Amino acid sequence: MNHHPDPIVTTAQGAVRGLRQKDGTATFLNIPYAAPPRGAGRFAPPQPHEPWDGVRDATVPGPNAPQSERKLGSVDMSPYFGTGWSRGEDYLTVNVFTPAAADGDLPVMVFVHGGGFVAGSTRSALYDGSAFARDGVVLVTLNYRLGIAGFLDLPGAPANRGLLDVVAALRWVRENIAAFGGDPHNVTVFGQSAGATIVGGVLATPEAAGLFHRAIVQSGSGLGAFTTEQAARVTQAAAEALGVEPHADAFAEISEERLVQAASQLADIDLHTETHHDPLIGLSPFSLVLDRQPADSVAAGLSADVNLLVGTNTEEGNLYLVPVGKYSTSTAGDVDDMAARSHPNPSQLVETYRKTRPEASFGELRSAIMGDALFGAGSWALADAHATHAQSATHAYEFAWRSQALDGELGATHAVELPFVFDLAPLPQLHGPAA
Repeated sequence: MNHHPDPIVTTAQGAVRGLRQKDGTATFLNIPYAAPPRGAGRFAPPQPHEPWDGVRDATVPGPNAPQSERKLGSVDMSPYFGTGWSRGEDYLTVNVFTPAAADGDLPVMVFVHGGGFVAGSTRSALYDGSAFARDGVVLVTLNYRLGIAGFLDLPGAPANRGLLDVVAALRWVRENIAAFGGDPHNVTVFGQSAGATIVGGVLATPEAAGLFHRAIVQSGSGLGAFTTEQAARVTQAAAEALGVEPHADAFAEISEERLVQAASQLADIDLHTETHHDPLIGLSPFSLVLDRQPADSVAAGLSADVNLLVGTNTEEGNLYLVPVGKYSTSTAGDVDDMAARSHPNPSQLVETYRKTRPEASFGELRSAIMGDALFGAGSWALADAHATHAQSATHAYEFAWRSQALDGELGATHAVELPFVFDLAPLPQLHGPAA
């Protein structure tokens, strides 16, 4: 017999009913923080959600952002990215995990998932915030627009719509989290991979000031944004793939299915310019689009009062090489090619890596250069900018635990810290033959 009825909380838009868990914590799923992005609204700033009457059911997962399933060779990434697209328009939602006896002054953490700006959602098994709630933290996870709807730089539409969604979710937290036991004046925003780069973008967004008080950037980059020139090349390629003009009005006529399909075809776009390399070295055609990098905005004084924790994993690049069989087969030419993709003086770069890693295989060198290009250099640039210019604490970490999956070659790679962050470390993907 259930002596503890399921909790009901009243938000600014209406009441929601969550689930009381056996450990005494409460879970609320699929609470809207913004209106459904439908039709032309897919390319507009997030709007407030309409209020509802009665009590909204918040006990089952809801839809997520349109996306295609993301695979990485022999590693099952579904715990990280979920199992693809769960359809439905009302997907700009949050999940809230809270101690049941919360009284309004608990610390709040807001998580922004990764997935290359094209995948991921609150439905992923890994992003269960129950452990945070058991430890006295109110955890919020959120969906944001992905791919073309979220990040394609389109005339007639605001840039970085996925980032605007995250800021809207932070605004929802400030207005509503006290009802779930959280302190709106004690909010930490944290993200991993693309989500961490978005957190860097939040640091650089003046409109987000005051909505959060600490930030954690896990394997992101403060140098990961595209220039408008680079973004325009992606926009042109997307317009050609869809056979329409590169304008929000034309894209608004296209179905979600075709947008997702077109996004998955945007490979091998040359984003090198005279002054910039591709910060994502071809891994994703989407990123933030900014006039200056988040690290430079922080150096200019934005988010100076926000405490910051920045970190990377020792072998970030392995995830992109080992599962697809490219690590052990790497050649000197592959190392040179990786250096050329990511640095204006590739031969000098390779020489430097060889000197610091005299025993390294070609696979190790390729992975190290890749990891630093994608995450390391941009993470430390952000940490350095904050440490030098902010009036608050800067912390850094390196995650060095090595997964023994894939014959021990996966190592301390990208994303393996996440099961530890969410206290779900026994996931089989980390440990062995299942991977």
